[in-house]
Amino acid sequence: MERKKVAVVVYDGVRLLDVTSPVEVFDTAAELGGSYELVICSPAGADVTASAGVRLAANARAGEVAGVHTVVVPGSHDLPRLPPLPAVLEAVDGLAGASERVASVCTGAFVLAEAGLLDGRRATTHWRHAATLAHRYPRVTVEPDAIYVRDGRMITSAGVSSGVDLALALVEQDEGAELAREVARDLVVFMQRPGGQSQFSVAARTPRPRHDALRGLLDEIAADPAGDHALPSMAARAGMSARHLTRLFHEQVGTTPAGHVESVRLEAAQALLEAGESVTGAAHRSGLGSDESLRRAFLRHLGVTPSAYRARFRTAVRH
Repeated sequence: MERKKVAVVVYDGVRLLDVTSPVEVFDTAAELGGSYELVICSPAGADVTASAGVRLAANARAGEVAGVHTVVVPGSHDLPRLPPLPAVLEAVDGLAGASERVASVCTGAFVLAEAGLLDGRRATTHWRHAATLAHRYPRVTVEPDAIYVRDGRMITSAGVSSGVDLALALVEQDEGAELAREVARDLVVFMQRPGGQSQFSVAARTPRPRHDALRGLLDEIAADPAGDHALPSMAARAGMSARHLTRLFHEQVGTTPAGHVESVRLEAAQALLEAGESVTGAAHRSGLGSDESLRRAFLRHLGVTPSAYRARFRTAVRH
């Protein structure tokens, strides 16, 4: 059986889980009968130190690895702030040119973009850095909510643990759905994670506004999502016109007042469902109102129904 060589590029400062999550998937697939051969390579062939301080042993120099089927480029904390090191860029560029496909995990997309490999393509990265990627590389169409994006032979994935989702999708493409399901069962992960990145990051994506009255309103909404947060009421509490308040929301929060209120209520509903609340109870206590309103909000923002979310994300009580 012809084996597919998967080259994972490591370097000093690489994020540990970005490396280990796809490695575990491909290694487990090989143990279960898949045709994979893993190679951990670094630009100089030397061992590297991951961001967590863990020493990673490289078993090859990137420039000497031949016959590569898939290149995997993990990310690091530095990549959104600093350009990739020339040695890393050279290693990835050389491997990519001779491989059938190239994948990135998390901020590894910045390396692919810097190398020009994502020009004219769709891509994703960690939700926290999606705007930076789009701004720095305008020729890349960034999809901030995707778990992974496949565009031709380039596959990019979201934040850290999404390396599992990415690798499972590649195993399914190579070896079929049954082996991918076996790998997912062995690792006790979703075969296909429901929804997008936004289901894990609603509150954290909201910037803190500069305007004092607007900060106060955001705190009120967060403290009591089900309260009266209609535009006229909020404008009156802030002591400004509805039009001016709407303009401030656009400028400093990046959305409309109603859009922000809905996102906070959605997050509250998620927490309620995770804690075991019924769909009807979550709709009422979050301020979204009816079951149907909750369902529409979940489908629009998360891509899953409230009942599906509750089944997959609620707190497991063990005795």
